[in-house]
Amino acid sequence: MRRLAFALALALSLPGAANAQDDDLVELNAGMVSGIDQIGLAIALEQGFFEKQGLEVNIANPYATGVDALNALQAGEIDTVQVGVPMIGAVVRGMDLVALGNYSGNAAQLGSDTTVALIARDGSGISGDDLSTLEGKRIAASFGTINHLYILALLESAGLTVDDVQLVNTPPPDMTVALLAGGIDAFVGWDPWPIVAQKDVPGAYQVVRGGNHISYLGFNVAMRDWAAENGETIEKFLAAVSEADKWMRANPSEAAQVATRWIPGLNAEVAEEAMRYNVQQADRRLSANNYNALWSAVDRLNRLGFIDKTFDVNAHIEPAPILKVMETHPDLFSDLAEIPQEARITEGYEFQP
Repeated sequence: MRRLAFALALALSLPGAANAQDDDLVELNAGMVSGIDQIGLAIALEQGFFEKQGLEVNIANPYATGVDALNALQAGEIDTVQVGVPMIGAVVRGMDLVALGNYSGNAAQLGSDTTVALIARDGSGISGDDLSTLEGKRIAASFGTINHLYILALLESAGLTVDDVQLVNTPPPDMTVALLAGGIDAFVGWDPWPIVAQKDVPGAYQVVRGGNHISYLGFNVAMRDWAAENGETIEKFLAAVSEADKWMRANPSEAAQVATRWIPGLNAEVAEEAMRYNVQQADRRLSANNYNALWSAVDRLNRLGFIDKTFDVNAHIEPAPILKVMETHPDLFSDLAEIPQEARITEGYEFQP
């Protein structure tokens, strides 16, 4: 696991580190994807928030997509991972996953997609004022991920179908190269890749960013059996990353610097810009809005033929750990918008579409 040496060096530098090393820390292996919205996990490690909770967390090298991350989870290489839309395909295929909290999204409202954008090459003819100009274009997306869900929503809003465009399955780190080479007309991606492309590809421009076309999905997930046996550890983990999120929201420039150490090739200027968007949806809480976000994504993917069946979202969200953190550590969320009364949930909540 990457960063173990860094974590040990950091622990030695923390106040009270000598006492901490005498304690028995609970070890946990975690995974993340190479997106700016995932960086709260790394911040919790670098800032010592995991050690504060009595955890020794090892973070795997960031994965290119959530699909890769879930493969590692299923293989037992990690205990928990941060992933969004790929969770849906995994559950449909029989993977027994539960979502434990958000790493990105919004518990206070339905729509939230600020960290996703559509970028086009110079001369593509694609206009943000008229998304029907996407017709006939070759567009890169990572199938089964949040950027795939975003382009599907954009097409629907423009009155187009997937048959009206050519979608090309592409990992986010390869999208800028494909745009530069002229192999695609546009791509949809999560930060930092849309920002990187505008700096590295001459004439590349942002067609649209966010716009509440979708409700962002970004969950801390685990296998059900592991989650059932590690409730206390999960609560400590979620408390640590929630503290990291609050630190990130208060210190976006410093958080951007952390991102440059974890996302390959990410420079400080790009990280700073991306972090401005990221902190707008760094909300670890769960509410009815997050259940609705998962249900809406499942429904859209099923309607458009990308998955052949649906599932009960209630069976794959376990809110108890984050609800306990929200109750015992309200200060960690004091800077966030209040969850509307009608969207608040308690343990045993049942979502009805």
